[in-house]
Amino acid sequence: MSSVETVVLIAVIILMIGIGMRWIHLLNAQHDARIEAYRFTDPLPRPPGLPDDTGRRAHHPGADR
Repeated sequence: MSSVETVVLIAVIILMIGIGMRWIHLLNAQHDARIEAYRFTDPLPRPPGLPDDTGRRAHHPGADR
């Protein structure tokens, strides 16, 4: 392989990495826009018979230390 071919190969690899980085950036921006536009619903109502506080701290006395 000649030195010209090596330089061209390295340039192509760098170019492909740059294109991949740009593509990933665009996909992330599109994904962020979808997340921002999505309206989350209200939480489901609590099933009857459950205590008011079902968090982890409610089950472990002294956990707020």
